[in-house]
Amino acid sequence: GRDAYLIVDAQSGRELAADRADELRYPASLTKMMTIYLTFSALDSGQLSLGDSLPVSVNALNAPPTKMGMTPGGTVNVRDAVMALVTRSANDAAVLLAEGMAGSEEAFARAMTQKARQLGMSSTVFRNASGLPNREQVTTARDLSRLANALLRDYPHYYGIFSVQSYAYRNRTLANHNRMLGSYDGADGLKTGHASEAGYGLVGSAKQGNRRIIFAITGLPSDKARAE
Repeated sequence: GRDAYLIVDAQSGRELAADRADELRYPASLTKMMTIYLTFSALDSGQLSLGDSLPVSVNALNAPPTKMGMTPGGTVNVRDAVMALVTRSANDAAVLLAEGMAGSEEAFARAMTQKARQLGMSSTVFRNASGLPNREQVTTARDLSRLANALLRDYPHYYGIFSVQSYAYRNRTLANHNRMLGSYDGADGLKTGHASEAGYGLVGSAKQGNRRIIFAITGLPSDKARAE
């Protein structure tokens, strides 16, 4: 099959199991982990704060689903956008945050790729902030596990948001797609992905006792297969 995976011990970085971990894959919504990484960075540096209101652009408004839902000419605050990104995997939230940080999604994608290099993600190229299909947007299971590790290492103070199972926004409940959260002992993050080209993917982490593992898997045939 097209599936590729890598499982590592978070503390030592030791590889526990791998298959096609260095083959190029489309990241789909796993892309949003980098959008989130750069958002955390902007929050820590003071470039953004959670209460900031960002203007809704035409690009954000017209992003394909899944969406959090925005008002034309309105604003969305950073906290809501981040939570919609993590739980609902909202594409409009990704565009809004990208534009808020870099002025345009294109400029933000360049910053994403640059950060990928700094984090040792040598095979990854980003062209957008959401993971909507783009032939040039590629990654590997190894690079995705590096990104998960960097999120845990660099932003432990924000890591808790990855385990939020649902978030209330405008009288709607945005439910988390990550079915491991309620069902697997110690599972506490990070992000699901799905696209027709990419199949179903999940980058996750779980902690049992004082041991934490990080895994990245892509290219599964269904949501059920991913959950299993």
